[in-house]
Amino acid sequence: MKNQNFIKRMGFALSGISEALKSESSFRTQILFAIAAIGYFAWLDVTAVWWALLVVIMALILSAELFNTAIELLIDHLHPELHPAVKNIKDLSAASVLILSVAAILFALIATVNFYQF
Repeated sequence: MKNQNFIKRMGFALSGISEALKSESSFRTQILFAIAAIGYFAWLDVTAVWWALLVVIMALILSAELFNTAIELLIDHLHPELHPAVKNIKDLSAASVLILSVAAILFALIATVNFYQF
């Protein structure tokens, strides 16, 4: 499967996104928050720099959510019984999504303060 052409690799990636949308409520929730953030920033009428930062933070959160899902699926497959190490790995992976989500909230607050200062 190595060295597939670009179209095939794009298909694999889109298949992963499709699977996450179908099976992961957390990913769907993050998509809804991203849509809400787009609407909020459109309402604020922010500059291009703010839009660029929003795109980056949304991409980071959605990517972290996909990594979290992949890690959970792999660990559940390799070690289906509950083990303290499995719990720790899953908790650490989920914590990365939480940290990025809190950063996104702070980012929105900073954008709001910036908007009302002018």
